[in-house]
Amino acid sequence: HIIMKQTCRLATMNYYLFLLAASCLCVTRIAHAFVSTQMKPAFLSCSNGILSSKTSSPYNRRRTSVSMESDFASAMPEKPQMSLEERLVKSAGEFVDSVRGNLGEGVDEPPELVALEKAYREDKIDTASLAIRIYELMIEAGMLYDRDPDTGTMTPTEFSDLKNMLDVPEVKAEFQYLYQYGMNLISTGVATVDPIKEVVKERLIERTGLTPEKFDEWLGY
Repeated sequence: HIIMKQTCRLATMNYYLFLLAASCLCVTRIAHAFVSTQMKPAFLSCSNGILSSKTSSPYNRRRTSVSMESDFASAMPEKPQMSLEERLVKSAGEFVDSVRGNLGEGVDEPPELVALEKAYREDKIDTASLAIRIYELMIEAGMLYDRDPDTGTMTPTEFSDLKNMLDVPEVKAEFQYLYQYGMNLISTGVATVDPIKEVVKERLIERTGLTPEKFDEWLGY
């Protein structure tokens, strides 16, 4: 029974890591994705007029028709690209709705959910702060709740004492992933060092009972 509960808890952590990644390609990749979508691949900049007007074979006429259609499509206004702020707001809203919708009856919402919802509803969005709020909820949703594998319902976890589970490979893997996720937020410029450092210290390191140095050593850094 204990092993089954532990497995469900670890599955919950994996579920919410996957959920966030599926909703926005992960926040750590948003900045890169935003820049990439502003540029057309090189082949799209080539001329579509590849056929001579003297060509009359059925095959070439078909290619000419396709070329004209392509020219027509290229003349249409491009669909507006979402800004980094818009992508983050969309991701945050989807994440909040998903967590809230899966909480069991009578189960309190984590404070991090309310904080994230407030952040993305503000008129002036601070993208770095919003990314931090997403990261915080991402951690807490996985560590505070167990998720029923059949219904998806979230209930308070029965395994909150992670200090005695550090030798479980799956637990170590989850901490390593979450830690690296925070480092990626820094390396991509989505967030700065100090806020991420505080989140890692308070929400990851303190759960293990290790010092920061021992925590890095435990994760192999």
